[in-house]
Amino acid sequence: MLNDVSTGFVGRLRARDPEAWFELWETFGPILRNQLRKWGRGRIGAETVQDLSQETLTALSQAIDSHDPSRGARFSTWLLAIARYTLGDEIDRRMAQKRGSGYKPASLDESYQGVDPANRPDASYEQSIFDAKVDASLRAVEREFDFVDFAVYRSRVLEGHTGKQVAIDLGMSEPTVSRRLTSVRARLREVIAETVARFSFTKEEEEEALRNGLGQNPNKIEDALFDEAVAEVYHRLEERRRAEVAEGPI
Repeated sequence: MLNDVSTGFVGRLRARDPEAWFELWETFGPILRNQLRKWGRGRIGAETVQDLSQETLTALSQAIDSHDPSRGARFSTWLLAIARYTLGDEIDRRMAQKRGSGYKPASLDESYQGVDPANRPDASYEQSIFDAKVDASLRAVEREFDFVDFAVYRSRVLEGHTGKQVAIDLGMSEPTVSRRLTSVRARLREVIAETVARFSFTKEEEEEALRNGLGQNPNKIEDALFDEAVAEVYHRLEERRRAEVAEGPI
């Protein structure tokens, strides 16, 4: 069964809660656009990629009732399978137009549960999905704290400056830097756990944060290791964004 957090979020999507739709789009829209662009290169244009990525999210909401957790499909593979479905449906429609024949939309049935071994996503895609969850958590925490608090965390952890340098740059004492850092870190742990749970269909996905050094560990993972893991994801995200800018707009 889906966990309570996931079920609640899906319910908000089905109720057309605009904030839930925005969160889903903000978190995974860029990944879907990149996947669709990669699959459809040379066959579909930028506007079609944008349309299809939104249709993928719509199809996810519409098809959620048919999801069978016992088949082991992860949220990430389910999302990717529906993206393939929307792209394939668009290509079939275009081929029918070229032939001048009728077109019958494909059915989004259980064959798109996302567990076909031939269609399983690669490690790079899975990593991008997890990184997107951490990125969403960072954005949420940044909005929650005041500017100076998150500036401390950004400078100290994400940008790798020393506590002394952060204190000088922000005009505060090192103990104040440490106190603010601790506060943001503690909340970030909680938000990462909440975000991962919200976008998880399987136990394996729910445990991703812990496997990546970012979980709510009962043994209290060393703060330095937690910060290092967050920084690693952050720099991976920044590198990915730079690569996307270099490729040009979709």
